[in-house]
Amino acid sequence: MAGTVLLAAAALTACSGGSDGGGDDKGKADAKPKAPMAVSVNLTGDQVKAGQPVTVTVAEGKLAQVKVTDAKGAELPGKIADDGKTWTSERNAPAGAEYKVEAQDTQSQSATTQFRTSAADKVNKVSINISKGSTVGVAMPVSLVFDNPVTNKAEVEKQLKVTTSDNSEGSWGWIKDHSGNDRVDWRPKEYWKSGTDVKVEMKLNGVDSGKGGGMFARDYSTEFKIGKDRRIQVSLDTKKMSVTQDGQALKTIPVSAGTPGGKKASWSGKMVIMSKEGTIRMDSQTVGLDNAYDKMVDYSMRLTWSGMYAHAAPWNSGNFGRVNSSSGCVGMSDADAKDFFAQSQVGDPFEVVGEGSKGQADIGNGYGEWNLGWDEWKTKSALSGAPQNG
Repeated sequence: MAGTVLLAAAALTACSGGSDGGGDDKGKADAKPKAPMAVSVNLTGDQVKAGQPVTVTVAEGKLAQVKVTDAKGAELPGKIADDGKTWTSERNAPAGAEYKVEAQDTQSQSATTQFRTSAADKVNKVSINISKGSTVGVAMPVSLVFDNPVTNKAEVEKQLKVTTSDNSEGSWGWIKDHSGNDRVDWRPKEYWKSGTDVKVEMKLNGVDSGKGGGMFARDYSTEFKIGKDRRIQVSLDTKKMSVTQDGQALKTIPVSAGTPGGKKASWSGKMVIMSKEGTIRMDSQTVGLDNAYDKMVDYSMRLTWSGMYAHAAPWNSGNFGRVNSSSGCVGMSDADAKDFFAQSQVGDPFEVVGEGSKGQADIGNGYGEWNLGWDEWKTKSALSGAPQNG
């Protein structure tokens, strides 16, 4: 129930000349005092449930201005309706916040009130794959992974905005991350154009994730730039890796990929260099390959969450360009790996083609959305009208 808040505005008083007689005084104003301005706010009290817009309604007359500010002075943006009777905030009131409402009508009367939202029972958080100021390759999607489930996918997606310097066409798509968490990625229709500036705004503060997910307690943002148009393709048939930049062939490197016919085969399809991890310990038991290996590996670049990398593999030098005999990764000489690592960017497309793979990895096992056609990818948006299964 809306609570009505009254604040007496200064009543108009009539000024008149004095009269000695008690007769009819024509100079006295006959005006009646104005009634105090009254407004009602849909949120009242000290334990208001957060996650809904603020609505201010005037009892009489029309609103001229409404200002809703929190304890730190930050203003909640909103708009007065065309009929002047109501003002509604553009965003929800977040949890654990105190707000002051100041309203003024067209007759310069004013009224104020305040309310406080209760703390969230559960808070949802977001992990963003691209840090501010980064430069990434042309295949890098924006990827957001949520700590808790998101069932209000459409409401969350409405608060996500990607702005690009060249108006790149793109779409959000909801999937399951390899971790099992809900995830939403934004990819352009085609690979990014080199030099594009990208800004991502996530106005999630006060948005409810839905059942079991909790409420978001802050906004998020990031900005990044698209670097060189550098692309990699590995042929399982020729055992060679080709590197191009801006459409020009740069280098062909002999490699040895995963052993065909079982768990040690490589994934195929379109992948993306997810991270440059350098020298790392690789233990086959962590990826379900028993005790096949446990060693320190140099110049490692991750391609999937499940453990497919491109890296130096000097122990397998006799098979480079001849036989695919690794445990799933793409191995090459120290010299080739050092140069490849130095020149590559996180976000470079990395495609594996040819016979002998174990198929394509799940979309969430890395950045596999490039294996979907554009129309298919768009159906994964919660705002596309298509059913959402993620």
